[in-house]
Amino acid sequence: MKLFLAALFASSAAAFTQSSFNGQRMASAQTKASMTMETSEDLAVLAKKLNPVVGFFDPLGLAEANFWDTTSEETIGFLRESEVKHGRIAMFAFVGFIAHANGFTFPWDMTLDGTPFPTGMSPPEAWDAIPEAAKWQIFTFIGFLEFYREVASETHYMKGGKPGYFPDFKASVIPGGALNYYDPFGISRKNDDAKKEAGLIKEINNGRLAMIGIFGFVSEAQVPGSVPALKGIIPEYSGDVMAPFSTSILPHL
Repeated sequence: MKLFLAALFASSAAAFTQSSFNGQRMASAQTKASMTMETSEDLAVLAKKLNPVVGFFDPLGLAEANFWDTTSEETIGFLRESEVKHGRIAMFAFVGFIAHANGFTFPWDMTLDGTPFPTGMSPPEAWDAIPEAAKWQIFTFIGFLEFYREVASETHYMKGGKPGYFPDFKASVIPGGALNYYDPFGISRKNDDAKKEAGLIKEINNGRLAMIGIFGFVSEAQVPGSVPALKGIIPEYSGDVMAPFSTSILPHL
């Protein structure tokens, strides 16, 4: 569970830095006029497709905000990318929480010395039982994915790029090549535009529901009874869900 929380922060880290959206200058031959930049009007149309009952809901006025002195269109690009990304992470976390809570683990050893994956404990406790070195490997991989997304995309998501798109891995960048992280088996590429759009609508809705679901699990584990529907189902966790490592690195910086 802490992996999910830490992944949220790690997945946003690159995008929150000033250099993250300046890196697109490598591919800035295109002008803004030639790119598709979403506006608040586009969000209103999308909102109706996502949920015809609720429609466009933006009480904080984020669609009109200007993060880091950028335009509202660039800010919308950042927010759209963040939602898709965090929705995907939440779906992984939601399924992972349920899987571990029911005793499912990977069939191989957790460490090279033969230590098995922890069982008989709640998902947050299982994360605490993972060696610190293993946690750093996970975060390093997440950081690599973020870096590659920022620098390898032809058009940055704040400059008209497609939200949620992940660039193909290339043999020139990764020796030997690698599976395409975004669409490893080429299934999505075979779909027409209408089917791709419908799939994205489903992904966003499922991601939103997963974010609500995983935070419901976390809340009930940390504060028993806070989610009445989960009372007695999610075991109490006395640790700190906001501390991914056993010892904080901040005092040592």
